[in-house]
Amino acid sequence: MAAAGPQPPSSHTQTAISSTASTLHAAWKRRGPLAWMLWPLSCLYRAAVAARKLLYRAGVLRSERMAVPVIVVGNVIAGGAGKTPVTQAIVRHLVAQGWRPGVVSRGYGRSTDDCREVHADSSAAEVGDEPALIARSTGVPVFVARQRTQAARALLARHSRTDVIVCDDGLQHLALARDIEVCVFNDDGVGNGFLLPAGPLREPWPRPVDCALYAGQVPGGTAHAFALTRSLAADAIRADGSTMPLAQLRHHPLHAVAAIARPQEFFAMLRAKGLTLQHTSAFPDHYDFDSWQRNEIHGMPLICTEKDATKLWQSHPQALAVPLQLEIDSAFFSLLDDRLRSATHRSLSSPSD
Repeated sequence: MAAAGPQPPSSHTQTAISSTASTLHAAWKRRGPLAWMLWPLSCLYRAAVAARKLLYRAGVLRSERMAVPVIVVGNVIAGGAGKTPVTQAIVRHLVAQGWRPGVVSRGYGRSTDDCREVHADSSAAEVGDEPALIARSTGVPVFVARQRTQAARALLARHSRTDVIVCDDGLQHLALARDIEVCVFNDDGVGNGFLLPAGPLREPWPRPVDCALYAGQVPGGTAHAFALTRSLAADAIRADGSTMPLAQLRHHPLHAVAAIARPQEFFAMLRAKGLTLQHTSAFPDHYDFDSWQRNEIHGMPLICTEKDATKLWQSHPQALAVPLQLEIDSAFFSLLDDRLRSATHRSLSSPSD
């Protein structure tokens, strides 16, 4: 029997979590009193990060290299930076270029703890909401495991024609050797520049990566940096796969739901589309909707993110999901193609570790 997964927080717990997150998020934007108060702890965190990297460089901890090139899409900040939409965009580009990609992920927030394949109809509770979304939206092989190396091995064993692996998140998961690193930044950039918990950074920045994608200001460092813009699709998706133009909802009061790192940003994007949000419900990222009781006005259309729909549709099949669309500088994909060709040449000319 699968182990019980994380339970949905109560309303009081949810309020406390949201309040704490808002306080930290505000503190991370500048080097104010709270950030400086937490700075000694961030120094300890920095030392731990540096020690771990040193163990990998010394060979005490080892990275495992796969038989095919590996692209890691990650970030250096805590919270959502838009890694999964970037992963989807990269996968679609690779497929269009004739590659046969597969995706690996930890499957954060799932109730299971094993290594398993994710299918288009997999339960988000068992595989994680983001892997479920990637599998459904791209159709490529997706595997989840606590150790990405285990997921990658299982993927290649099951789908032997896979010729490139994309790791959704995992920039700090050094056990999986990578050929290309893509670091994603949201509008907040590096914030106050402090490491956790005094700031948003998981590790010092700048750090070597192949390229960075940013939605706000250009991040520092010497890596190639490319702008990206986020917008909502013109059509919402129903549970059966059919679509509805958002324009048809402009004169209807709506109930918007979001369980992502930055729910208010999703609500603002809906309003920018001319929609009227009568009610909004914001939950912690990866929130489990299984026990959520919708006590608001019944009959009001329910609208949500595409990621949340992987869970909401099980109990609220009438919910409308609005996909997020990315526009990325075409030069990014040209650089990605060049780096991938070089990585493929290295894989063919060198035996795997």
